[in-house]
Amino acid sequence: MAIRSASQMLSVSNTFLQSLRWAATRSFEENIIQNVGTQAKIINGNVLAKQIKLEIRDEVQEWVAAGNKRPHLTAIIVGDDPASHTYVRNKMKATEFTGISSETIRLPDTVSQPELLKRIHELNECSDVDGILVQLPVPKHISERAVCNAVCPEKDVDGFNIINIGRLCSDLKALVPATAAGVMEMIKRSGIETFGKNAVVCGRSKNVGLPIAVLLHADGIGETKAGDATTTICHRYTPPDDLRRHLAAADILVVATGIPHLIKGDMVKEGVAVIDVGITRIKDPETGKAKLVGDVDFEAVSEKASFITPVPGGVGPMTVAMLMKNTLLAAKKEIDYNF
Repeated sequence: MAIRSASQMLSVSNTFLQSLRWAATRSFEENIIQNVGTQAKIINGNVLAKQIKLEIRDEVQEWVAAGNKRPHLTAIIVGDDPASHTYVRNKMKATEFTGISSETIRLPDTVSQPELLKRIHELNECSDVDGILVQLPVPKHISERAVCNAVCPEKDVDGFNIINIGRLCSDLKALVPATAAGVMEMIKRSGIETFGKNAVVCGRSKNVGLPIAVLLHADGIGETKAGDATTTICHRYTPPDDLRRHLAAADILVVATGIPHLIKGDMVKEGVAVIDVGITRIKDPETGKAKLVGDVDFEAVSEKASFITPVPGGVGPMTVAMLMKNTLLAAKKEIDYNF
């Protein structure tokens, strides 16, 4: 009986692990797109996000095995908003899954703006911290813009600092806002063509709608590897008739308004790809119970769309996954902020 050397055994082990990873990835890829009896293919954000987090976990393991410090994310939450605490818990669970170390700093809603900015500055100066996020919203007596700009761009894993936003708009590599990055990742991994297509973004928020529009329309050969689509932004002051006209021409529709069921089936064309970012808790008129819905009338629009994301289980999990990706990117210091 042949006796294998340690190096041979290691090679076999690595090959076996690679096979397992390939099989797992193949399984996830087969489940990302689901058909449920409608025309539209349903993009499963939960499955896709898990696949991305597995990829990140592998990268973290390789990074640490090469002798580097384990990536570390620090979250700051101000006040007792239940939704904010839920979001932070989900992010911390994702750090545990991907092998990123983390901590949460909880501050009372009475904390002053100077006190909060001082804590952020201390984290900026701490070499053990790679990524910093301040859960929004913050209390009204604190300036959200001041907080976002206080996080140094190199550790700004939310991508909200004006340096990262400016780099994104200049088609330079940046820490991209996680929801916008998640939307583009869904589009790319689902095989939705953007080059030369008409894209419409409903919603112009600085943290979601604007960066999504930038990533859809910018040059694909630039550092952001954007979509090369002809992109239109609609918002609360877009006249209803104009909104319908823009939607009727959209090949790709991203909706981030926070208005439940704003987009109806008769407003979109056949074959449109729909990404629903909105999520609102409403009372179900049939059951009387609370339920989560998106900005798109899912049942009606899915009869005409080629692709559509569900709510919940669509963009939400992708936001968390891309936050982990930003944390790893920040730890590796691959972005040159010196120009």
